[in-house]
Amino acid sequence: MRAMTITEDHRLELAELPEPVPAPGEVLVDVVAAGVNRADLAQTAGQYPPPPGASELPGLEVSGHRRDTGEPVVALLAGGGYAEVVAVHEDLLLPVPDGMGLVEAAGVVEVAATVISNLVLEAGLREGETILIQGGTGGIGSAAIQIARHLGARVLTTVGSDEAVATARELGADLAWNRRTTDLLAAVREAGGVDVILDVVGGQALPDHVRMLRENGRLVIIGTLGGASGELPIGLLMSRRGRIIGTTLRSRPVEMKRGILEATKHLVWPLLASGELRIPIQARFPLERAEEAHAVLREGGHLGKVILEVGTAQASSFSSTSTVPSS
Repeated sequence: MRAMTITEDHRLELAELPEPVPAPGEVLVDVVAAGVNRADLAQTAGQYPPPPGASELPGLEVSGHRRDTGEPVVALLAGGGYAEVVAVHEDLLLPVPDGMGLVEAAGVVEVAATVISNLVLEAGLREGETILIQGGTGGIGSAAIQIARHLGARVLTTVGSDEAVATARELGADLAWNRRTTDLLAAVREAGGVDVILDVVGGQALPDHVRMLRENGRLVIIGTLGGASGELPIGLLMSRRGRIIGTTLRSRPVEMKRGILEATKHLVWPLLASGELRIPIQARFPLERAEEAHAVLREGGHLGKVILEVGTAQASSFSSTSTVPSS
């Protein structure tokens, strides 16, 4: 099979590899497309190794066909998605949402599971609460805005440009700010503070995030774009009875992921089928141009997901009109 491997000098390289051999409980999926995530960039850079026993190839989500039944599915992976075939535990498969094509569906499951696990299962976001979502036009952010609104929350978000402010508002944000030009702490305080923060920044934002929280607020950290360590105003956190929750999805055991996927299917799949939730696709690239796909995420300014078209049946659908946005 064709697959993208990571070289010793941290580049992606197309290679011919043996197909994976499924372990007990696993099935083979012939991949049509794969979603690109920031975790893939971190793994390629040598900063986010796969959990023990997982494929060394990047790629955390795919769409394709079960080889044993032919059923169209999406799969949540711990690795291996940048390849024509993946082995995945049967419990980590979901049907393709009704009305969605296989290429489009490749960018759904990792985003949706991340949002549900963090906003619903970890933070317990409730109707009438206010949430701050950092990075509101990325893959996770664009979905989180829409899902939080569906849950009845008031949504605040940050984006990377003045132009993206309008996009975030169209997605459903009540307030959106350009993080490059806004005193975010002052803006959030003026807005009345927040009950939940979905944080992809990490370290350098930690003190201000605690200061933004209302009583019983929850700070959920899912990324470290701003650093892996930071100062914690412990007294303030205690006085507000706040909670800091750090999570990852990739390294969780299958049983835990299965529960997250069940909740995701129950809460998100009907929204996708009805069109109430949309996960935009910024650009599509063939598998061998994965480096260019990574460049889109590195440069920022994109809306939604970037997709790799993997299966040979999809190769002809790639068009030179697929664009790489400017930063």
